[in-house]
Amino acid sequence: MNIGIIAHNSKKSLIEDFCIAYKNILIKHEVYATGTTGRRIEDATQLHVHKFLPGSIGGDKQFMEMIERQDLDLVILFYNPAMTDPKEPDIHNITKRCDQYTIPVATNIATAELLILGLARGDLDYRLNLRL
Repeated sequence: MNIGIIAHNSKKSLIEDFCIAYKNILIKHEVYATGTTGRRIEDATQLHVHKFLPGSIGGDKQFMEMIERQDLDLVILFYNPAMTDPKEPDIHNITKRCDQYTIPVATNIATAELLILGLARGDLDYRLNLRL
């Protein structure tokens, strides 16, 4: 499965901790992330991460294109709801596209844990049939 991960700057430490905690699940899948987030995940976990450009210079657009091609099976998106910064990824467009293309998306740690554990159990295996 292809897992997309994106995080606002204020949530980068949380995404690192999440990826460390679930490294044994993530290692069995392909992980895609915007540049800085991907680099931090790689440094913290030693996982291979397919990295886009940094979000502020086009990585969020590359991420969206992958969603629109339905090449992601799961999206984890940690953001700061109290902050609106044009340099940060556009949360509303990303979640809207995930809804449009029926891609499970988590925007907080609780939902991300449910989805990643469901992934490990095989609950998202139906997504494999969508690419045939």
